[in-house]
Amino acid sequence: MTEREFDIVLWGATGATGRRAAHHLARRCGEGGVRLAIGGRNREKLEALRGDLPDAGGPIAVVVGDSHDTAFMAAMTARTRVVASTVGPFALYGSELVAACAQNGTHYCDLTAEPQWMRAMMDAHEDTARETGARLVQSCGHDSVPSDLGVQFLQEAAVVRHGKPCRRVATRVTRMKGGFSGGTAASFLNAMRLRETDPNFGRLSQDPYVLCPAGQRQGPDGPDRMMPIEVTWDADLKAWTKPYFMGPMNSKVVRRTNAIMDYPYGRDFSYQETGLTRGGIGGWLAAMRDTLAGRMLLTAMSIPKTRDLLQRRVLPKSGEGPSKKVRESGSYELVLVGEMPDGTILKARVTGQGDPGVRSTTLMLTEAALCLAEDADKITVGGGFWTPAAAMGALLRDRITAHAGLFFEMIDET
Repeated sequence: MTEREFDIVLWGATGATGRRAAHHLARRCGEGGVRLAIGGRNREKLEALRGDLPDAGGPIAVVVGDSHDTAFMAAMTARTRVVASTVGPFALYGSELVAACAQNGTHYCDLTAEPQWMRAMMDAHEDTARETGARLVQSCGHDSVPSDLGVQFLQEAAVVRHGKPCRRVATRVTRMKGGFSGGTAASFLNAMRLRETDPNFGRLSQDPYVLCPAGQRQGPDGPDRMMPIEVTWDADLKAWTKPYFMGPMNSKVVRRTNAIMDYPYGRDFSYQETGLTRGGIGGWLAAMRDTLAGRMLLTAMSIPKTRDLLQRRVLPKSGEGPSKKVRESGSYELVLVGEMPDGTILKARVTGQGDPGVRSTTLMLTEAALCLAEDADKITVGGGFWTPAAAMGALLRDRITAHAGLFFEMIDET
């Protein structure tokens, strides 16, 4: 890549998630001498944000433009080595940016959890990105870094200990404390509207292998249903499981990682992701209560009148996010249970500090952007669309362990 004016442009910097990402990036860029710019459509808000940022080791530039202005996007992406984007819903505001990055050989990462849009971007720009060398890495926040890198971590341990990967991995979300931003709410609302207008939406949502390359969209896993009324018993953890809202999205990313890395987990690899309560009748009741509540919310969101009411009265608005107290006090834990071909069980744990929807997710995006910028020569894959594990793997895992409050460990039981 030829010399460019910036190392990283943070696009969408004035939203709730973007503002937090800007603070993290400014601090980390200052530590490493990385040239940072912040971008969006409102110069006044960008200038105010810049005045509130910590020293980035040099002047932080401001770039102003519209997400749908293809000429501006082409010019902006030609000025930078990496773009990190927070502009959800990405299906509404992200397509021109991805196209420009692919065309200009500019590396890219984002926070999307919109598989239909991801599939569309891959189909439209994969060949161009391969030709230009643009590494386009989607889902670099809480969706889906802990799951994607967690499975990779467990599978690497399985190979070291037993010479082969686990044939099945189940991720259980055992703790989740935090809030969510207006951008997340907007993305979900847009998805519910697409269900009504796009005849392919349901099929793509339920297809467990929709993010895998053509000709590789088959395997042992059944349809991904967003909120099935299903409570099951986990014999390995001796507790009841419940549907996890983002499980279908994270599962699609994990399966894509396996496919585009030429099946290091095996062609018969099976993956699922759910929430976990506890054992006994109390655990079952808690799991069923949460399952029914989630189903009721999904039903309400599918009805235009109740969806509009929730949008006006309940859900956070664009630019809004959880309070500082919620951001700082949040946390989460995932326990991954892997089964070897001979039935041996391995367990790993991923923990994160901070609200997963804003604080933790922006820390992960920050490290993904820095990894693409600073570790470019260490990344072994070329241009194209990649998952976090497939593109950056241990490089990103080391970064988020050191700088983003995540911790990966094997659970060795005696």
